[in-house]
Amino acid sequence: MSKILFISFLALSLVYGAVESSLSDSSDMHKVKSKEIEHDEVELWDLPSWSSERGIKVLMNVDSFGAVGDGVSDDTKAFENAWKQACSTAEAVLLVPPDRTYLVNATRFKGPCAENLIVQIDGTIVAPDDPKKWDPRNPRNWLYFSNLKGVLFQGHGIIDGSGKKWWAASCKKNKTNPCVGAPTALTIDQSSSIEVNGLTIQNSQQMHFAISRSQSVRIFNVVVSAPEDSPNTDGIHLTASTNVVIQNSKIGTGDDCISIVSGCSNIKMKTIYCGPGHGISIGSLGKDNSTGFVTAVVLDTAFLRGTTNGLRIKTWQGGSGYVRAVSYQNVRMDDVANPIIIDQFYCDSPKSCRNQTSAVEISQIIYQNISGTSKSPKAMRFACSDTVPCNHIVLNNINLARNDGKPAETFCNSANGFNYGYVQPSADCLTPSNDVSFIKPPKENEVEQDYLIHNEL
Repeated sequence: MSKILFISFLALSLVYGAVESSLSDSSDMHKVKSKEIEHDEVELWDLPSWSSERGIKVLMNVDSFGAVGDGVSDDTKAFENAWKQACSTAEAVLLVPPDRTYLVNATRFKGPCAENLIVQIDGTIVAPDDPKKWDPRNPRNWLYFSNLKGVLFQGHGIIDGSGKKWWAASCKKNKTNPCVGAPTALTIDQSSSIEVNGLTIQNSQQMHFAISRSQSVRIFNVVVSAPEDSPNTDGIHLTASTNVVIQNSKIGTGDDCISIVSGCSNIKMKTIYCGPGHGISIGSLGKDNSTGFVTAVVLDTAFLRGTTNGLRIKTWQGGSGYVRAVSYQNVRMDDVANPIIIDQFYCDSPKSCRNQTSAVEISQIIYQNISGTSKSPKAMRFACSDTVPCNHIVLNNINLARNDGKPAETFCNSANGFNYGYVQPSADCLTPSNDVSFIKPPKENEVEQDYLIHNEL
């Protein structure tokens, strides 16, 4: 037993340490801050706003560029002009002032920009609510920022996607509707050293906040909100990104609270509230026989309430690649279906998916200090491929009970690993493995750039 304890502690330490090391040692760590804040000490709703402590700032108020702010007039051009001026001016603050509502159409805010740009959003930005009038040149994006470095987005403001009519047009709401993509409310693409602090993003047409092809991104004190029945409204979506921190954030939507897909590595989530929604997910990966990679992910301290899944890894049959070095710890569940689930037979399709032998490899997954109530009979489900089994699953201090008082169960198929300490329900169905070769930090630059593809709606 002492050997098992040592192995498990070492495995957890290396997974966690690899993420911490890469985050702290990154050469692109964020250098622009309005205040020096120790984020581990920030309360959930402590929302710092811009101050002049960093010296003289050049203020660019969108009202000064012709924005009306009545929620009816089209303020797109004013925002575009304000962005051009702020982006080209060092030490600029692009201000969206409070107590006003700005109607803005699909817009691309492109860099590179002059140093130390702050985007201060204290008012409300709303999208047009009619899908039929959406700009066809930007079918998948609303507010899209790209090619930025060292930019700080902050404020008490709201980004509202006005998604109600988009949801009604979804094939998931009505099977007679065509299955088509819809805009993501806020996207940060091909950027580095970015911080997002204090914003509320709500009612997105589809995904709320996407980070893609970026590195060294810090997200703090963000609120994401949409109705439980709003389709495909992922809260925070990460793709092809490295060195990302999400902390002190509250997310409740109609899809995954946080989704992490191919090309992501060194991801840390801490103090996360999730619900309603589909849980905190890695995947889906491997759709249409594609290759996906996710490595070095840590979730530390989370509370999930009323979600349709808890801690989920989902992959399609026929895919390839891997998910490895993932640590979930200090998580509380309340009335959650499938609190712990690995599903290598994921099939989000109106048609049944055919059986295939290839699969995304899943290994080195650690669950520690996970407790709460399950509304499904199987509180832990490891549905792994017969030909590509799940390996090195470690369970420690698990206490999951059914909310109806009946005994909870664990399901295993082709799942190898071990458990120690208190584990309820029992996970004796895990196939024991004495192979501890997985106790190695992930290699740098392990993700192959050719496979940084996200193909979900």
